[in-house]
Amino acid sequence: MNIKIIIRVSGLLMFVEGVAMLLALLVSFLYNEPDKAGIAISAAINIATGALIISLTRKVSKDIGKREGFIIVSLVWILFAFLGSLPYIFTGAIPNLTDAFFETMSGFTTTGASVLNNIESLPHGILFWRALTHWLGGMGIIVLSLAILPVFGIGGMQLYIAEVPGPTPDKISPRIRQTAAAMWLVYVLLTFIQTLLLWIGKMPLFDAICHAFATMATGGFSTKQASIAFWPSPYIQYVIILFMFLAGTNFTLTYFVLRGKFKPLLKDEEFKYYSIFVLFFTLLIFAGLIKWVPGGVEESFRNALFWVVSIITTTGFSTVDYLLWPPVLIIILFAVFFIGGSAGSTGGGLKVMRIVMLFKNGYYELKRMVHPNAVIPLKFNKHVVDSRIMNNVLAFAVLYMIIFGLSTVILMVVEPDLETAMGAVASSLGNIGPGLGKVGPMLNYSEIHPFGKWFLSFLMLLGRLELFTILVIFSPAFWKE
Repeated sequence: MNIKIIIRVSGLLMFVEGVAMLLALLVSFLYNEPDKAGIAISAAINIATGALIISLTRKVSKDIGKREGFIIVSLVWILFAFLGSLPYIFTGAIPNLTDAFFETMSGFTTTGASVLNNIESLPHGILFWRALTHWLGGMGIIVLSLAILPVFGIGGMQLYIAEVPGPTPDKISPRIRQTAAAMWLVYVLLTFIQTLLLWIGKMPLFDAICHAFATMATGGFSTKQASIAFWPSPYIQYVIILFMFLAGTNFTLTYFVLRGKFKPLLKDEEFKYYSIFVLFFTLLIFAGLIKWVPGGVEESFRNALFWVVSIITTTGFSTVDYLLWPPVLIIILFAVFFIGGSAGSTGGGLKVMRIVMLFKNGYYELKRMVHPNAVIPLKFNKHVVDSRIMNNVLAFAVLYMIIFGLSTVILMVVEPDLETAMGAVASSLGNIGPGLGKVGPMLNYSEIHPFGKWFLSFLMLLGRLELFTILVIFSPAFWKE
């Protein structure tokens, strides 16, 4: 195994994280707040350590194999979370390492689960850094690095395979660096447009930037304790709904649409089902709200649509407390926890593509029982799905539900409330944010036992990297030549 290249890439990305912290430092200077020193020290540690590692590992083999790729991806997310905790600790915003690590891992994995009880009291530099962890983690630290690594003579395909969410990573361009650059171009453009639209809707510019970062990353960190409920404006909420929906769409399709090519979007089967799921669950919850919860028709529809899009894209922004709804509506919304966004989006969860393939496979299996001699291939987007991909989808779905069940039992050791344990595990594994019980949409994770926070942080990473990237490292076969 090429250990030196793992160290070199880790150093390079530490340097990138340090540079990102300088943006938060700039915000601190603009607002002239006392968090400047803490953020500056954090940035200096990252930049200096990263630069030292880069300079000491110049003469190394640039080859990255599959094993190196998986280790780099897993290591970098953990490293980023630890080093990203430094601004919280050094500024005193979150002095406890457990809480600071939890908040940072939640940020980079775009989970949006928080331990903060008074977000408005934080200085702007820390709030900006908190939002920036979302934005960097949303498209993926590794995808960002793919546009940089070739400059250092390091190929990035194995990192791309390990990092990009979904069963089949689509490439916009045959060159991996161009693919990463194109995806980031779409990401930056949509972030800018959303910021502008929120600002037009009378949201302060700083809040608009932070919420655009969180929306496009499908993260959910807000600059307000009440989240989006702080702004009851229908215009602001509909803008956020639109961009949450776009963030949960395959970025490859968005790229083509921005280039005036609508045919890939109209023909894409996953986008069709993604839209159908959003519409179906919205109408279902809307009907329930009209029947059981007081409120106007437009308000009920907006609340139903907001929460369905927020959960299915795994963003986790809040407008109203869904735990106050009738139990049947909570159960329906909890089912949405397990769907997730599209493959190739910043969303978490099982992903729409896998859900559709599982349903199709089940339906075709019934047809094969009736017609045992018939050849009935499973197709997706009019292409026959390779049996290896279908096996991967089945394994992922089974493993996901097993991990959900076992993790709920494990968390109940320190959090005996079943509702809280189930909600926290489903939310962390799906990178959603709000859960059930003590971690509902208007509450947070501050009261969770320290062991629970470390365990949930692991589940966030596991969910963000789609299970296999982490679990394969624990396989004995991975370490054999």
